[in-house]
Amino acid sequence: METKNALATVYNPAHPQSGRSVAVRRFALLSLLSLVAVIGLRSTHAAETAVKIPAPKIDIAMSTDASQATAILAGGCFWGVQAVFQHTQGVIAAVSGYAGGDQMHAHYDDVSSGSTGHAETVKITYDPHQISYGKLLQIYFSVVQDPTQLDRQGPDSGTQYRSVIFYQSDEQKRIATSYIAQLDAAKVFPKPIVTQTVALPVSSFYAAEKYHQDFATLHPQHGYIAYYDLPKLENLKKLFPAEYRPVAVTVAKS
Repeated sequence: METKNALATVYNPAHPQSGRSVAVRRFALLSLLSLVAVIGLRSTHAAETAVKIPAPKIDIAMSTDASQATAILAGGCFWGVQAVFQHTQGVIAAVSGYAGGDQMHAHYDDVSSGSTGHAETVKITYDPHQISYGKLLQIYFSVVQDPTQLDRQGPDSGTQYRSVIFYQSDEQKRIATSYIAQLDAAKVFPKPIVTQTVALPVSSFYAAEKYHQDFATLHPQHGYIAYYDLPKLENLKKLFPAEYRPVAVTVAKS
């Protein structure tokens, strides 16, 4: 009975608090039941749905001199955020980590308390000749998250799950803020966007623990992944077929 209740807590929308934290700590216990959970979950609707949105009117031209560029985005649990961008054409690497707080407390046990100032974040290294910063933001707002939710996504709540665009240049800031204004003006979402735009040097991004990296790719039958994150990949494939890549570019291979 204890195991059954624990499994339900991992992915059941009726338990909105700390479901993923339980998933991490009890992963070994739940692995034997994951396949059964997935079969049941596939007959339900995912907690989050994608929204078809227009591309940003202001963007960085794809034909730049740089061979690589960086985008740092936060939008809830980094498992799903990382998975979406690992399946995006033009992305060279997507690393789960923490941003918004200091290095000393950039560890999961500390960050999960919600008291360190960090947000679960993904650093995306991409080829600007293949995909633009604005296109990454379009995927971010459309597929990755619900940008109208404050300090929560899916079953996870707390400031560590807030929606944030961490920009590294004035140009990135201009694109992000203008795109938010564009989407709000078009009323593509039922409520105003609450995504923050915050300056952050790349050096202030701290990679998460190894067991968090490539989590969705390594554990597709995990209850949380099956319910909350695999549908995001399906939405990416459906809404952005030209940008979708079937094989993830993983941290282990990058």
